[in-house]
Amino acid sequence: MALLLKTNFSYSLLVPTSMGVRITPLNGQPVHSSDTFFMQATSAETNVASIPAYLGLPVKVLTTFVKGSPIAQLIKNNLASRHIAYEGRDVEQGGPWGYRHQFNIADSGFGSRGPRVQNDRAGEVGRTLNVKDFDLDRIFNKEGVQIIHLSGLIAALSKETSTFCLELARFAKKTGTRISFDLNYRASFWIGREKELRDIFTEIASLSDILVGNEEDFQLCLGIKGPEAGGKSIDVQVENFKEMISQVKINFPNASFFATTLREVVSVNKHLWGSIILEGNNWHIIEPREINVLDRIGGGDGFVGGLLYGILKGWESEKCMQFGWASGALATTFLTDYAQPADENMVWSIWEGNARVKR
Repeated sequence: MALLLKTNFSYSLLVPTSMGVRITPLNGQPVHSSDTFFMQATSAETNVASIPAYLGLPVKVLTTFVKGSPIAQLIKNNLASRHIAYEGRDVEQGGPWGYRHQFNIADSGFGSRGPRVQNDRAGEVGRTLNVKDFDLDRIFNKEGVQIIHLSGLIAALSKETSTFCLELARFAKKTGTRISFDLNYRASFWIGREKELRDIFTEIASLSDILVGNEEDFQLCLGIKGPEAGGKSIDVQVENFKEMISQVKINFPNASFFATTLREVVSVNKHLWGSIILEGNNWHIIEPREINVLDRIGGGDGFVGGLLYGILKGWESEKCMQFGWASGALATTFLTDYAQPADENMVWSIWEGNARVKR
């Protein structure tokens, strides 16, 4: 059953985000032994947005930039190259110890050596995001948005961004815009703010139509009782998730889609990749299948992007899940954190297991 969406709109998907850059050593090498790095513009939320944007749907990002920064210009150029419209205030840097865009320092790992990631978010300009910087009436009522996708990474980034995401959700709900919420729990973001963030995440989730998360996300963000996450077989993970979501659905009856991915890491470059969704009373499960991984960062975001693309296209829920699974697998074949599908057929070929040359 397709989710009912607005028919009068300028943007299929709206995504609030804080942009930064990722630097990655070449050839799968670790950071400490490298002197040459590939730099890219990135954020988890624009990883999601890239799937529908590359496939021709109108997508917009709400963010903020450091005025006059070459990194800000790199980010703007990159978003334009991904066919993503953007809107955001240019904030004065305030000197060398003022604002900047975040740096994500991450290698890809190789074989039995796992990736290592260091986030450097000191002075991050995205922490200042505020609804006062955006004309919400114009965006939601005059331009129109079908789905707004919110991430727990932005909702927990700072007190300002927590309020920003909550107010966006409230406004979106009033205008009939559907809300997607990927809980994305990060322990370091929650230190000293547990009660405050639990209340905010609970309200956003109560307004949401699509909820994405794993066992840890639902337990730690929303306080849903359930089994401990991690270290279990896929079969046990499936049963745990079904048990968990049954409780989540009772607590958050507004949501009609619940989704998660299943991942078992055989080695850095070989994963077993699956997914589960509950739509209405219908469970859909993709048993984990082997995929080859060039760089795993962004795979989960690719899944969400593909899932939302299917929902925006009005597909049945099982087809949405299949496209999400394949979009996530596609993302792990790119050096960029985001997938760049040439067309739908590129994604469906992955689902079909067809890696033959296309001439």
